[in-house]
Amino acid sequence: MNASSANVRNMLRTYGKQLTSAKRLARFRQAMGGAEPPDDIARQARRRELVQRIAHEVIENLIVNSERSPVVRAVLDQLEREFGSRYVFEYPLDGGDVQIIRETPQGPQDVEGSERNKVMRRLWEIALSKVDGTML
Repeated sequence: MNASSANVRNMLRTYGKQLTSAKRLARFRQAMGGAEPPDDIARQARRRELVQRIAHEVIENLIVNSERSPVVRAVLDQLEREFGSRYVFEYPLDGGDVQIIRETPQGPQDVEGSERNKVMRRLWEIALSKVDGTML
């Protein structure tokens, strides 16, 4: 096989550029501290989005349906254990925001203000963790 010196030089120059690029990429990855590859990050983002969407459906199911699925029941049980009270979630007839009612020995009480925010935030966190734990 007859190779001209120009072809050999071009091949060596291309090979040198590839080596330089590979070294830069290796330094960049090292500087990133071993961060996960972009494919892994995208996969995790899609999974997180799916978990949030399902958790939202679980909470809607908890509020709208009187029939409780096993996941909804587990979420509600954990919430009630943590707060030490039984809660009822419902939408008012006028179409306003969800109403939280705590059952007490003195009778039902509306949960409002910062306590309402705390219960809703914890409900969301519990739903996320339950859905995340049950997904493959």
